[in-house]
Amino acid sequence: MTEEEKEKRLHRRRFYKAEQEAGFVESQDHSTPQTRSPAYQLAFRDTDFLLRQELRPVRFQLELLKCEMLLDEANIGSTLVCYGSARIPAPEAVDEFLANVTEEKRAVAERLAAKAQYYEEARRLAQIASSAGIVEKGMRQFVVCSGGGPSIMEAANRGAVEAGAETIGLNIVLPHEQAPNAYVTPRLAFQFHYFALRKMHFLLRARAVAVFPGGFGTFDEFFELLTLIQTGKMKPIPILLFGKEFWTRVVNFEALAEEGVISPDDLKLFHWVETADEAWEVIRDFYALD
Repeated sequence: MTEEEKEKRLHRRRFYKAEQEAGFVESQDHSTPQTRSPAYQLAFRDTDFLLRQELRPVRFQLELLKCEMLLDEANIGSTLVCYGSARIPAPEAVDEFLANVTEEKRAVAERLAAKAQYYEEARRLAQIASSAGIVEKGMRQFVVCSGGGPSIMEAANRGAVEAGAETIGLNIVLPHEQAPNAYVTPRLAFQFHYFALRKMHFLLRARAVAVFPGGFGTFDEFFELLTLIQTGKMKPIPILLFGKEFWTRVVNFEALAEEGVISPDDLKLFHWVETADEAWEVIRDFYALD
């Protein structure tokens, strides 16, 4: 069948694709005051136009679609999400970390250094989940996903890579310099402008969430997850809360129940764990995995 005959088939599209249209523009060899004007640019190629305040709803949709489509194309069915601090040092970096702090900050630095064990547990949990190699209906399950930053996030991505698996990083644009850690799979490294869309993508595919000691960002992500499950907006999934000593010191969960602002049953929404093996056992029991 000739190309001309193929074009006459009923199922062939009649309109050019956007990428083809853009190619036509690039191949045109003419420059006039009209064609040089920003108004003449194709709307989807006009960055200044897309950044206008009125286009915020469009940018929301783009951030939702881009990550969703690329994860689908990568055959990622579900994720194991790891939340946690960007400040806890890796065990092998503790000595250097402590050597570079001033005396007035030493007490705080030593408390952070004492949490280096959780870097190792995040790394280990990611190794276990990635090594399991669970696939259902051609889709990969429990693919490790983090915020793509340093510390606990790096540990999770690192553990997956060490197990020979791909791993996701959902980074966020911040006023200070930020880049994905070196262990995030390049084709699964995403950057977000909106915290809301980033948090949505953390949970859309999440089938388990590991929460390590952390600050405001970790609290935000953890409590939003609790709220979604508590209110029935999201079906229950295993929430693994690492570090009971830390969490009960900074949040009095029991007092919330005693004051009546949450139900005693709400304290069952998460599981206290200290090791990766304990966490994976909870996940295995929840989903009845072999």
